[in-house]
Amino acid sequence: MTLAMEIEATDGAARAATMVSARGRVPTPLFMPVGTRAAVKTLDTADLESLGIPLVLGNTYHLMLRPGAELISDMGGLHRFMDWSGHLLTDSGGYQVFSLRPKVTEDGATFRSTYDGSTHHLTPEGAVEIQSLLGADIQMVLDVCPALPAPTAVVSDAVERTARWAERARAAFVERAPWREDLGLAQVQFGIGQGGIDESLRADSARRTVDIGFDGYAVGGLSVGESRQEMLPALAAALAHLPMDQPRYLMGVGDPASLVEAVGLGVDMFDCVLPTRHARHGTVLTGTGKLNLKRSEFERDERPLDEGCTCPVCSRWSRAYLRHLHRLGEPTAARLLTIHNVAWLSDMVAGLRRAVVEGRFEAERRRILDVWT
Repeated sequence: MTLAMEIEATDGAARAATMVSARGRVPTPLFMPVGTRAAVKTLDTADLESLGIPLVLGNTYHLMLRPGAELISDMGGLHRFMDWSGHLLTDSGGYQVFSLRPKVTEDGATFRSTYDGSTHHLTPEGAVEIQSLLGADIQMVLDVCPALPAPTAVVSDAVERTARWAERARAAFVERAPWREDLGLAQVQFGIGQGGIDESLRADSARRTVDIGFDGYAVGGLSVGESRQEMLPALAAALAHLPMDQPRYLMGVGDPASLVEAVGLGVDMFDCVLPTRHARHGTVLTGTGKLNLKRSEFERDERPLDEGCTCPVCSRWSRAYLRHLHRLGEPTAARLLTIHNVAWLSDMVAGLRRAVVEGRFEAERRRILDVWT
């Protein structure tokens, strides 16, 4: 099974498309909420369904440790385990593993569990096997993700090892194809390019990843310490070498300004913990910028979080009430603010899609950047 991309409209490099999989159709550009441990923090699948979220990301690193990929497989796979009928993407765990400063060899990465300190070894083939057991619609290859800034030699080594690991991951994925089909799984696999903010390394990594041949392509290792001004040329250098007829995924980016700029360069998919993390700290995303509910000015504010938002929270509760809940540490606050932030960011990206279709992307880009930069 491969993914089809039906391009419906373009406006400059920005594009509105539909990603077609065995499970169904997904409009792009889109933002994926992060369901780290098989749940978006404080939300359940009914919340996501009510918001019309089509695609959720699960974290391979955490799920392989707790509760374990074998258990999830025995329970019918991640979709059934979560009771989620929408699309699922599982990352390879590479970003989380490399944030733990693992011991890396050509075979793979050895790291300690953040849960109990036990030692684990993850290889490109192992990441494929684990994600096959999880059974998400889209799985990612294991890559090497250096933090930025980093010496050119470190970034170059990451590009080289990522390319070699990608070849192994693709071979393992293809080998497991009959097994997946016997279980009724129609998974696809995305390759990941690296290269830091070096445009030549980004271009080289993208070309080599495409030469291997994947069902979609991701740009990894950005928004990990560099500025937006440094990120965008590197992203453009990678996108220039990715196929137009396959999905393009920018990993780990979720701030509105970076989202709109990336869509303008031709990115289709995004994920980030930003909306859920902000919500837990009382920070709200709105059409006029961030709103910090901790501020005393909202103590008697009867307005919704965002007067232009149609989410279930904005249609019902006031800033004053939500501030009250957050100040007391009431768990309901985190849930309601998360619903709003996820809905707001998803709607913002959907609005970019409409702007592309209607030929007004540049005006929408400028409107968002006027608020968020």
